[in-house]
This record gives sequence, structure tokens and C-alpha cells, in this order.
Amino acid sequence: MSTILKATPRERLLRAAADLFYREGITATGVERLCRAAGVSKRSMYQLFETKDELVAESLALFGADVLADYLPGEAAGLTPRERIVHVFERLEALAGDPAFRGCPFVGTATELKDPAHPAALVARARKQELTDFFARQAALGGADDPETLASQLTIVFDGLAARAVVRGSGVGGLAVTTASVLLDAGGLRAG
Repeated sequence: MSTILKATPRERLLRAAADLFYREGITATGVERLCRAAGVSKRSMYQLFETKDELVAESLALFGADVLADYLPGEAAGLTPRERIVHVFERLEALAGDPAFRGCPFVGTATELKDPAHPAALVARARKQELTDFFARQAALGGADDPETLASQLTIVFDGLAARAVVRGSGVGGLAVTTASVLLDAGGLRAG
């Protein structure tokens, strides 16, 4: 028996939601499609989640941690602060080249929903802030002139390059590491 079938209906709905909402979009994925993919009845879904919006937010909150973890280096990696930041952009380079790449799920969610007060948009903003906070911590540890500004700039570059990959339907052609490195140099975070 596969792991997905051993999961509870709630777990299956959350996993199916994370997958379908990323690949196909939130509004394009109807409740019937979602329930079919999860192997759960609509009735069961509405017993577990009051609304589709609640499911969207909870799924993004739960699996957003996995998304971030996929970009961030592990603590045991033994990297300098600059190398830890560059690692994020190396991961972006690698992931953006995959045909299944649909950009940043946090930006995608907030953009699709268009309501900054939507529960999933709040989750998306908080998760995105975690990336910016990571950049700020590393920039401060690396002696950057203005860690907060540098972190915001790095997040903008990250988001812009992820969007560029989606628009072009291809990777970012080496721009991620190159652009991040220029910002790191300008911000006083030198190699070493």
C-alpha cells in the first residue's frame, strides 16, 4: 500500500492541495478535482475544513516549510554566510531549470488571490519573510553594511528570477548566482 493511501484524509487533502494549487493554480483547481486527487469525498473535506480558503492556507503553511528547506543549506553544511546566501540562488538555478517549476509558491499564491488579507496570502507573506530574515541574518553575520536592505534586495532578485523562469518557460541562465553575487559585493559581504 502506498504512503499516500496510509495517510489520513486530512493529510491527503493537504498534500493534494499543495501539489494541485502549485501546478494548476488555486482558482483553477475545483473542490471536486481536489477531492478526487486526495481520494476523499466533498462531504469529508468540508467536515475537515470549513472552506477551500482554509485548506489553501493550511496547506501552504504546512508545506511552505518544505519549500523553504529545499532552498536553504543545512546547518551542518559548514558554509560562510556569503556561501549560505549563494546556496539559495544555486538552488533557484537548479530548480528553475525543471519543467515542473512554477515559480515561488508564496508569490504565486499572493498574486493569484489578489487579496492581501486572505488567510493564504497572510501565510505566503510570512513564509516569504522567513526567506528575507534568513538573508538578513546571514548578511549580518557576514558583516554587510546594511543587512536589512541587502536582505530585501536579495528577496526581490529571488522573486524576479523565479518569475522570469516561469515567463520564459526555462531556467534563469546563470543569472541567479551572478546577480546575487553583485548585490553581495555591493553590500559589503565579500567572499571568505
